[in-house]
Amino acid sequence: MKKLLNTLYVTTQGAYLAKEGETVVVKINQEVRLRVPVHTIGGIVCFGNVSCSPFLMGFCGENGVGISFLSEHGRFLARVQGPVSGNVLLRREQYRLADDQAYSARMAKYFVIGKIANCRTILQRALRDHSEKMNDDALSQGVSELSSSLKSLELNQSLDSVRGLEGDAAHTYFGVFDKLIVAQKESFTFQERNRRPPLDNVNCLLSFIYTMLVHDCRSALEAVGLDPAVGFLHRDRPGRPSLALDIMEEFRPFLADRLMLSLINLKQVQDKGFSRTEAGAVTMNDETRKTLIVAYQERKQEEIYHPFLDEKVSIGLLFHVQAMLLARCLRGDLDGYPPFIWK
Repeated sequence: MKKLLNTLYVTTQGAYLAKEGETVVVKINQEVRLRVPVHTIGGIVCFGNVSCSPFLMGFCGENGVGISFLSEHGRFLARVQGPVSGNVLLRREQYRLADDQAYSARMAKYFVIGKIANCRTILQRALRDHSEKMNDDALSQGVSELSSSLKSLELNQSLDSVRGLEGDAAHTYFGVFDKLIVAQKESFTFQERNRRPPLDNVNCLLSFIYTMLVHDCRSALEAVGLDPAVGFLHRDRPGRPSLALDIMEEFRPFLADRLMLSLINLKQVQDKGFSRTEAGAVTMNDETRKTLIVAYQERKQEEIYHPFLDEKVSIGLLFHVQAMLLARCLRGDLDGYPPFIWK
């Protein structure tokens, strides 16, 4: 089992990252603010005006630590990584299978089943825990429609049909998503999913958490030797980590959506932490961004029962577990890919 590795997120503008011995050093105004042994981190994410020394980039590449550069508000810019790990035969098999439409449809079904099942669990738990604050009829109808989508996926479906069912399920889920927000309703309301740029506080939070989530999924796939750019549900597009987006689907509701709802409902983030640009885009301030990152890291430390492995694992390890199971499936060691389904 791969050791749980944390991601180092650097958000302070003007920060400079360098190598000192076997550690990553973060300097601000030439003053050392943080030292982190390289063996304790799995990746580094730099937001905005954050720079790295060439020696650190080479050092991280040699130690399998990828460095991602994002805009201050989370838009992906570039990534630095060392030699590709893993078996080239595995990647060749991945490419062959991705060209097979029937196989791609089969794999896409696994990812979508995981996503829809976890979306349904989100609604079911909300009904159980907050029924006095919510519209039971709307949520119950949502649960019923998601259950119908799961039954439809049991049939032989083309890739386009699977995508259509995923789209319908997403419409159902996000159609009742606003009802899951039970606090600060005057500042946090959800009408529809929007991005690039996000147009409200809720979408701003979701987009930022999804950015961190896709980074972790991508790193896990690279660690087992798969190419994160070649997916099955999401097809090839230059610059898009399609396979990372595939396995990310099952984690969106369980990890990202739940985390965002907790932050809002527990009032750990507030309206004062957001601002709107002249173009209408909503951004968060540095303090809110740090609150979000800390909460995400803490959530990854929690343990959860994995139904396929039949054991408890840290949430932060789930990305690596699913990447490993996916690799075994593509090699033919498993009859199918078992998505992570939250109970």
